[in-house]
Amino acid sequence: MKSYRFITFLITLSFTQVTMCAQEAYPKVLAQEGDGIYSLLRRHGVSPTKYYNDFVDMNSEELGEDESLILGRHYLLPDTLAKNVEVMEEDITYSIFGDDFKKVDAASDRLKNTVYYLISGHGGPDPGAVEKYHGKMIAEDEYAYDVTLRLARELISHGAEVHIIVQDPNDGIRDNRVLELDTDETVGSESIPLDQLERLKQRTKVVNDLYKKNSGKYQRLLVTHVDSRGEGTNIDVFFYHHEKSSNGKRLAESIHQTFFRKYKKFQPNRLYNGTFMERSSLYVVKNTLPAMAYIEIGNIRNKKDQRRILDPDNRQALAKWISEGILLDYESSKEAVAK
Repeated sequence: MKSYRFITFLITLSFTQVTMCAQEAYPKVLAQEGDGIYSLLRRHGVSPTKYYNDFVDMNSEELGEDESLILGRHYLLPDTLAKNVEVMEEDITYSIFGDDFKKVDAASDRLKNTVYYLISGHGGPDPGAVEKYHGKMIAEDEYAYDVTLRLARELISHGAEVHIIVQDPNDGIRDNRVLELDTDETVGSESIPLDQLERLKQRTKVVNDLYKKNSGKYQRLLVTHVDSRGEGTNIDVFFYHHEKSSNGKRLAESIHQTFFRKYKKFQPNRLYNGTFMERSSLYVVKNTLPAMAYIEIGNIRNKKDQRRILDPDNRQALAKWISEGILLDYESSKEAVAK
């Protein structure tokens, strides 16, 4: 059951008052060890869902790679009251995200009437690539799942209907570097088969059945994987789409463009080499009905890529950037229809 409360904050300040109170309106806080934007905002009682972008805009010159915080540096906090804004508070929780993330604040309704299906790679008896990190085993599927949950949360905050196809009953969003390996993921209420082809058929059928049920709605599929290549191979996030799907191509390209802009802004001295391309030979790409993008977020065997994948704030940034690309894709599609 959803209940909404609409609160309008109308605060009129003169220019002189704004100038005199600027420091009070935008207090500075210190980044502590282990802080990312989400943890810092939560610690100071500011909703990351609503104010993440404001924080980045206000502090863009002080942020490190991938919108990371720099230890010991002070950052401005957004003023959550000194705006003429209408805030929609939604009393709803999603247990799949875990206790610390189950409440999802509504950021906008920009994805209202859209449906997204999210598949994280591998799962169940298949952990994907397994690597040792500081004496502990880390598995591909756990990190793809964590990014997928974070992405789902972002999309829900903008009003989308989201179906998480592969689920784990006890692994919500985890702010840890080492995510414990387990094999209890399911697809719906069904266990995941050991045979690879049967696994792919199972998740493909679930998506296609839902797609038919939601016929007439705007529907998209996102598949998230962690790549596994030689230890020396460093890769940027890259994307696949079906060769015959113009909508899938636009979706992949929109997310790719978002990553290009983010790298240009936050890592201006580093060239972003991620690509988007056709790859219809992959079973899920070939056989699912919705327009889709297949995302590889890094090589779990490579030390540089491990930094991107293992850091929870980097995983949050990945989900945030993917969601911004999805928003761009949807709004571009509406403009195309209007023309």
